[in-house]
Amino acid sequence: MSKFFFKGRQDSRQHHTAHGGFQTNASQRSGSKKYPLRLVVNSEERQREVEAQVAEAKLHADITLDTREGAVESINELTVLLRKGDTVTAVKPPSRNDPCSCGSGVKFKKCCG
Repeated sequence: MSKFFFKGRQDSRQHHTAHGGFQTNASQRSGSKKYPLRLVVNSEERQREVEAQVAEAKLHADITLDTREGAVESINELTVLLRKGDTVTAVKPPSRNDPCSCGSGVKFKKCCG
């Protein structure tokens, strides 16, 4: 007598990095000297503006000037890094048995809590 063990269906989804849309290697920090941003601009004036933004943000970038007619400007990597917000840290309120923050030396529950 044999037993049938069902392993479940095979997953048809591919790995999330198969399409190249998600960067999993955190050591490859965009905008560093080793991995500079690759930007394309249409005019020399725009190139100076982008260089100023890159310098202000303390990043590194390879800026290419493409003056052909119908060329598309590509500065998406820069705008993503510039719009990235700062890390938000929440201040933990004192628990009842912590020393009071007013400096009295008494537990928080007997002083200000």
